[in-house]
Amino acid sequence: MTADSNPETFTVWMKSLIMQGNGLTVFNGNGQIVYRIDNYDEKSSREVFLMDLRGKLLFTLRRKRIWFLCDWEGYKDGGVNTEEIKPFFRVKRVLRFISKKLRCDVKLCEGESRPSFGYRFEGIWGRTAFRILDSHGGLVAEAKRKQSLGVQLGEDVMSLVLIQTNLDHSLLMALVTVYLLIQHRI
Repeated sequence: MTADSNPETFTVWMKSLIMQGNGLTVFNGNGQIVYRIDNYDEKSSREVFLMDLRGKLLFTLRRKRIWFLCDWEGYKDGGVNTEEIKPFFRVKRVLRFISKKLRCDVKLCEGESRPSFGYRFEGIWGRTAFRILDSHGGLVAEAKRKQSLGVQLGEDVMSLVLIQTNLDHSLLMALVTVYLLIQHRI
């Protein structure tokens, strides 16, 4: 896939619209809310729900613990018991001992209309900046701390640039959410 000539930029605010909740609010380039997560539990919850502005469930994200490893699964459109259906994608952390780099591989689960390729996150432990790459190493999206008029905003505000805008935005937002959950940011 090739990069689009007009990338889209989103603002990711790692706060819930609900006063006492943990979560995430995503604004498009026009300042309109397009995605949100309202989590009433503690940060890094075992299960979170990605919704659009109106509260329509887009993805259910569940943490799967296998021994000391922690993987994530994403179920599209949620709404049903996720124990009984196949996940839409799986995220597996690539273990690198004695390294500050964080890498996760994403596998899209096979289906009639789903491609078999996946994605990869690359970031650094403790930092919100990261990149999402496709299976060929092409840049899909990049997140950095947001700047406004040359001033860097707080750690809880990111600018997310989607380079390949022809991809499913809700899937990319689900992947961004998993990365932030792994980093214990939301």
